[in-house]
Amino acid sequence: MTGAVVRMRGVTARPEIVPADVRRARIRAEVRARGYVRVSELTGEYGVSEVTIRSDLDTLCRDEEISRVHGGAMYRAATEPSYEESLVTHADAKRRIGEQAAARIHSGDTVILDVGSTLGAVAEAIASRRDLRDVTILTNSLSHALTLEPTVPRNTVIVTGGTLRPRQHSLVEPYASGLFSNIHADVAIIGCTGVDAATGITNVNLPETELKRVMVAAARHVIVAADGTKIGRVDSGIIGPLEDATALITDSETADPAALAAIAATGIEVITT
Repeated sequence: MTGAVVRMRGVTARPEIVPADVRRARIRAEVRARGYVRVSELTGEYGVSEVTIRSDLDTLCRDEEISRVHGGAMYRAATEPSYEESLVTHADAKRRIGEQAAARIHSGDTVILDVGSTLGAVAEAIASRRDLRDVTILTNSLSHALTLEPTVPRNTVIVTGGTLRPRQHSLVEPYASGLFSNIHADVAIIGCTGVDAATGITNVNLPETELKRVMVAAARHVIVAADGTKIGRVDSGIIGPLEDATALITDSETADPAALAAIAATGIEVITT
């Protein structure tokens, strides 16, 4: 296999050197499959210098679906709408979902708040609840942090850090997940682009998907907040099975009734607005 390290009589052979066009095609496939690749990993895999790999990534980033980030490159879906574009889509349904999700938060809770326009509605609803005190909110969204800023010092808002995704104003890997290894949250409220009875909770953007999985693992309860257009849909990044979630909050206006019934039949609590 190309790129494999062969060991003979205690000697480690260098990876086979492949032509630049072949190497770049394979790197492109890795970015698409994994969501993020590191320069340091690729140099060992392909047996070339970091300068060569950086040049490869710069060339690949002429493709709109791949972006350069510190230390590597990441995948982004070219068709993914911006945060601002998403805000005006099904805005009333998202507002109601946000209110329902915020109603499940109690004073003293530690809350993980994911990125996205529906989660932006959750942030707005949390900010409007003057009764909430001593809530610690961890988010990887710069937009949500600004929405919640007026609640400080009544509540505490912590931003994860990480690599910026400009269209979503979100922070992803590398460096976004480290905070969660030291946190046990009462609830994580996550967004997604697909909820399906068989496949589970999915997302179109792979780097964000990876971080959502970490959020789910760090919380005692998980609430999925998704408008009805996401119901019955399956996207490439698998966040986890429905059994990982405590509840799904969605709207009945745009959700496919059969798909929603199938999800409810799995045993997850389904709340419709």
